[in-house]
Amino acid sequence: MLILSRRLSAALASAALGLALLAGCSSDNVDCGLDQCTVTIQREVNASASFLGVEAKFVKADANTATIEVAGEQIQLNKGQQAVQVGGLQISLDSVTGDSIGIQVSRQ
Repeated sequence: MLILSRRLSAALASAALGLALLAGCSSDNVDCGLDQCTVTIQREVNASASFLGVEAKFVKADANTATIEVAGEQIQLNKGQQAVQVGGLQISLDSVTGDSIGIQVSRQ
């Protein structure tokens, strides 16, 4: 019985670790796979989102561009253009609305 209990505990711990790695994010506005995320950040002062071990903070945006701070570096993203590389990640601007910006993030 003790062996079965240890195996069950090990299986549950492994499952919990796997889910934590798969999630890779810590915000409700982040949807992550194993190594990429879709992130929505509100267009307001102090808005931010955490994903893949980094935090992105909203700086400013207009109809086709957004400026965010990632890993301590400000980057400007242009809608429809190639991803910008920062902090071991590739980040591209997916959408800009009146309320939020959407970005795609993947590991390099």
